[in-house]
Amino acid sequence: MQKLYQQIFDDPEFQALQRSRARFNWTLAALITSGFYGFVLVVAFWPDLLATPLGPDTVITWGIPVAVAIIVLGFALTGLYVWRSNGEFDSRTRAIVERLESGAAADTTDGSRK
Repeated sequence: MQKLYQQIFDDPEFQALQRSRARFNWTLAALITSGFYGFVLVVAFWPDLLATPLGPDTVITWGIPVAVAIIVLGFALTGLYVWRSNGEFDSRTRAIVERLESGAAADTTDGSRK
């Protein structure tokens, strides 16, 4: 089993998958982090911007829909991650493992997996 793990980690297709997944993860992390920190920076340095009412007849300020939008962004990015992870990343990983397992099974002389 240890040999199979090493074959998986050494496989160029698996390495490309890992780079693709890492790039996707860092992109999502940068998006949500910039959203949260951007909101905090606006609260810290331009509080009047978010304290402005949405209209003349309402007490709801711009801060509320912006904060809700950031929360929705978090849910949306999480959903995007789960969708892509369960779809593309898992199927590519499964294909790599099956390909290498079948190659490892063909290498054994007695037909059993080691």
